[in-house]
Parts: sequence; C-alpha cells; structure tokens
Amino acid sequence: MDKRIRIMALVILVLFGAILVQAANVQFRQSTKLANSPNNPRVHQAQLNQSRGVILAADGSKLAESVPTIKGQRKYQRIYPYGSLMGQITGYDSPIFGTWGIEAQYNSALLTHAQPASSLSQVLSPSSSTNSVALTIVPVLQRLAQQQLAGRDGAIVALNPTTGAVLAMYSNPTYDPTPLVSPSGAIEKFVWGQDQVKNANGFEPLVALSYQGVFPPGSTMKVVTTTATYGLRPDLVNKSYPKLPTTPLPDTNQTLSNYNFGSCGGTVAEMLPPSCDTGFALLGLDLTAPTMWFQAAAFGFDSRPPLDIPGVAISNFPTPAQLAHNRPGLAYAAIGQGDVTASALQNALDAAAIANGGVVMTPHLMREIRTQQGDLVRAFKPTAWRTTTNKATAAQVSTLMQQVVTQGTAGGIFNPASKVAAKTGTAQTSATSVNLKTDDWMIAFAPADNPQIAIAVVLPFQPLSATGAQVAGPIMNCMVQGALAYAAGQPVVNTPSTCAG
Repeated sequence: MDKRIRIMALVILVLFGAILVQAANVQFRQSTKLANSPNNPRVHQAQLNQSRGVILAADGSKLAESVPTIKGQRKYQRIYPYGSLMGQITGYDSPIFGTWGIEAQYNSALLTHAQPASSLSQVLSPSSSTNSVALTIVPVLQRLAQQQLAGRDGAIVALNPTTGAVLAMYSNPTYDPTPLVSPSGAIEKFVWGQDQVKNANGFEPLVALSYQGVFPPGSTMKVVTTTATYGLRPDLVNKSYPKLPTTPLPDTNQTLSNYNFGSCGGTVAEMLPPSCDTGFALLGLDLTAPTMWFQAAAFGFDSRPPLDIPGVAISNFPTPAQLAHNRPGLAYAAIGQGDVTASALQNALDAAAIANGGVVMTPHLMREIRTQQGDLVRAFKPTAWRTTTNKATAAQVSTLMQQVVTQGTAGGIFNPASKVAAKTGTAQTSATSVNLKTDDWMIAFAPADNPQIAIAVVLPFQPLSATGAQVAGPIMNCMVQGALAYAAGQPVVNTPSTCAG
C-alpha cells in the first residue's frame, strides 16, 4: 500500500510540475506571442478599432486604406478602391476570415505598432502608428491585362527581368475584397461562399491562377530543353533529328505526333522556331532525365518562387527517380506535357531568365515601406534567386526565341520594331474526362537587345483546335506594346486596334 501511495504522490508531483512549467511558459516565454496573436479576442477587438496602413501602387494610388466609420462596432472601415482589379494582390483583412494577400504578407507593418525612435523626445515618449506599403504593380498595365482577359479564364504575369519587380499580375476568375470587409457578418459569409463556387472550368475566384494555378506548359518548356542542350550538352547542339510527322516512343507501342501531323526535325536551332515536337521529344531522351531535371530545377521548377505573397504554387518537373523507368514520360516532359506543370509566374520567370543573361531575379511585389512621416523603413533590393545558365547560352536561346517571332510559330504577331523574343505553347489537356482541350501559352520578353519586360500569358481549357499563337498571341502583343510604352514614359493605350484580345 505504501508503495502505491508513493507512486501516486510522485505522479501528482510530476503533474503539478508540468502545470507549473506550462504556466511559466505561458506567462513569460509565450506571453508576447499570445498577447499579439490575431486569434486573441482582445487583439482582434482592438484591431477593429484601429486604422491599418495604406497599400499603394507603383504610381502612388491607393489600393487599400482604412477610413473612419460613422457608427457601428468598428471605428475604421477597410476599403479597396480598385476592387477586383487588384483583389488577388491586395487580398483582404476580414474580421471573420482573417487576412490574405499583401494584407497578410505585410500585416505587421500595416498594423499599428511601436515606431523606432529617431530622436531623444521619441525615446522619452515612444509613439505607435502604421506604415504604408508601396508595391511594384502598375495600375495601367494591370488594367490592360484585365481588359485582355475579359470574359475568359486565364492569367497574365509581367515583370521587370533585371529587378524581378512584378508590374502586372492578373487572372480570371477574380474577386472583389470589398464585401469581405463588410460591417455585416452576413454579407461577408455570403460573399465568401460565392467566391468559393467553382466555375465551369473548375476555378474559384479566391484562387489566383497567376501564381496559384499550374498547367502543362506545352512547348514553352522547349526553352528549358534548349537551354539544357546549349548549356549542359553542347555535343547535342549539332545533332540532326529525322524529319518525321510521328515518332515512336521507347518502351511502348505509343507514338508522338507533331501539330497537324506536320513533318519537322533537324538541329535544335532548326527545331525551336517551328516548335518541332517529335524532334524535341527525341532530344529530351538524349539529354537524359538527370540533365533535364537539373536544368528545370535551375529555372525554379520543384521550388516555391519567393514571391512575397501567400500561397505561391510550386511548378513541377518529374525527378530522375520518377523518370527512371518512364522514358515516354521523359519524352513528353521535354515538350512540356505529361507530368510537367507550370504557373504563369514560373513561366514569366523562365522568360526573364533568358532575358537577364541566365539569372532569375527574386520576384517581388513590395517596393518600399515607409512610416506615416515618410521615413523609409525598408526598400526591396534586387537579388538573384537562380542562375539558370551562363550568358553565352542565354544569348543563344534568345536568338532562337527571336526567330520564333520572325520565322516561326509566333510569326506575324508582333511589330518588328518591338524586337520581341517569344515562345508559344499548346498543351493538350481535358476540361472533363471526355472533352479534350488545350492550355494555350505564350512567353516573351522585349526588346530582345535590352529587355524591359518579361511576360507570360496562359488561357486554359481552350478548344482542341486552338493554339498558343492564336489565343495567347494577340494578348501578348498588346501587353508587350503597353509595357514598352510604359517603360518609355508614353501613354498606355488600353485597347488599340492591334490588340485584339
């Protein structure tokens, strides 16, 4: 009996000790974190009565701000002047559903918080206020992207290849964050439910196709395959592949055919402008899975792009282990089909890498953060994220992408004066289990001799007869014109006759 009592006493002492340790942990070690947690009801209620910092566009216009309310439980109301145009970037600050987008990414800067002292008086009397967050997004280019995608599911990402600054990032379907910060909880909940309803293609407004959606990249992947050839296997540069309409796939009785069963082949330089599927499939097999995967990973596949916004998708290229006993899969991967997927953001980074001499700059939305007094708190400093290849290889690939425009699948789309380098992509997929569709792409940068802009356009689930050149080409042409006009300080015309979106 005494032994049992001693054991029970020991257990009770251990439990009391655990309680004391947890109490000390909560009261001291975790106190600051718990006190500032957005899940703390006191913090949440206090935030409803506080103003948040302003989110600004590149031109200084307000994307989000807090305004005083006349009555109600909140002293301030969050408003989003651009509505659905910027909704997938700004996100929301909802009392019910929390924060998302830039509102979440830079929440600590936008909330009222203690400001660092810059004078003795501020040391003696500390102050608290919000900061403003200025973005790289250019409203006129964002509006241009919106107009070009009007009535169609798709995504456009445009960035500065030398700095990584995202100038436009728009996708359909989208949503207006304004109802999600409504004083009425019933309205918030209703709109939240509506924004989660999927459309005919299975897309919901709360998911930004521009950086959260992934699709087979089709022949835009041949830019990666070409880079691998010139940079990693120069012995294959001059190898000539047979001119065939169809080629058998290894280890299977299946075949792979070119678009409309056209015959093509030759060296990699001869095959990229017409986008030869049979030849690039055979080239991919010669490159081998480890080389293809290494090159794709160097562009950023299988890694999350470090864009400063929540929910960025990872683009996929199958690993050497996954392709070890799947040579047909490698052939398809070399032409951007099979198990390969890419986001519009990733494909814009692919174009930017070639434009920037083989270096992918870190993509970013935040330009700078300032106090209410205008003092600089933080400014983004351009940094490299990936080195995909060397300058010589990037220059060779750039030359071939220019030939895609002058004599290949993107012929006749662009004004020669724009000096565009591009690659089209048409990936077969299916919107349903029975209806074959295509995901239509184009990536481009311009001017090729001094790149100012790199862009990716994707329109998923297009008719089987559609191609990237036909569907994405006119949109890309318009975006290139607008971006170059903006870079030159000229007016951006939203719907010129040459931009038939």
